[in-house]
Amino acid sequence: MTTINKEPILRITGLSHRYNSNWAIRDIEIEIVKNGITGLLGSNGAGKSTTMNILCGVLTQTEGDVYINGIDLRKQPEKAKQLIGFLPQTPPLYTDLTVDEYLTHCAMIRSVEKVNLPGALDEAKSRCGLSHISKRLIRNLSGGYKQRVGIAQAIIHRPSLVVLDEPTNGLDPNQIIEVRALIRDIAEEHAVILSTHMLSEVQYLCKDIKMIENGRIVFSDTMEAFDNYIAPNCLLVTMEEAPAADSLMEIPGIARVDFLTEKQARIYFNGDKTVAEKIVLASAGSGWRLSEIMAEKNSLNETFAQLSKVSGKQNKNK
Repeated sequence: MTTINKEPILRITGLSHRYNSNWAIRDIEIEIVKNGITGLLGSNGAGKSTTMNILCGVLTQTEGDVYINGIDLRKQPEKAKQLIGFLPQTPPLYTDLTVDEYLTHCAMIRSVEKVNLPGALDEAKSRCGLSHISKRLIRNLSGGYKQRVGIAQAIIHRPSLVVLDEPTNGLDPNQIIEVRALIRDIAEEHAVILSTHMLSEVQYLCKDIKMIENGRIVFSDTMEAFDNYIAPNCLLVTMEEAPAADSLMEIPGIARVDFLTEKQARIYFNGDKTVAEKIVLASAGSGWRLSEIMAEKNSLNETFAQLSKVSGKQNKNK
């Protein structure tokens, strides 16, 4: 009879760490139960790399616990680390080795059995698009291919969890597209958690997102929920006979009016959901000849900024 493993692939509870007297992270809670890509989003210095380094056993946390498939990372580090593949922000490449030499070395230190080594090597190279450059020295590779080699070393032992710290940092646009496609492919068979300070990265790659700011998780939900976290707060209005801004400001609920052209204005409101209806009625009564009105969603950047402000206020109140 087959036993179903009900343990999450990753479970982090109450994770906190401090350097001297300063807390880098506090009470981090993360759970990943299936394959796919989870984004750890935060500004530089928010605590992402500290969290990643603890998760991979590079740092020992001050407080809290990390479990990989139910294995306590602090109590059974070797057993837990066998289930983790890690690509740090700076790939740990030995540039005087060929791709084959380096990946063979990585497989051996990951305890891949000798009989399984050729298959593991071929699989990792194939997944990462490296088969045709097996014999090339790593130092002669482009930035994109070096990153591919770094990802290959993280998956060569077929881990349950792949941890990528800023995986597209420093790459050009074409290389970013290639590495993103590779990460998506890997996530079909592995749980992937990646950290980034770039909002576009989670937008393109992740279905689930954890936002960390000032060392704390301030948002944990799906990418769709994050994108729609803050309701629209402005309307884009086009009128053939547009009035002066003062006339529009007389409508209850309107907080600000910015004219983009003579006929088009961005109208900010205070949360009153009837503002659009009031504008339509005012236009009909005043002959403004309203031709278009639509709500504008907050951009991902605006959402990020507002969540950061919320985090800052919460920390001040503690």
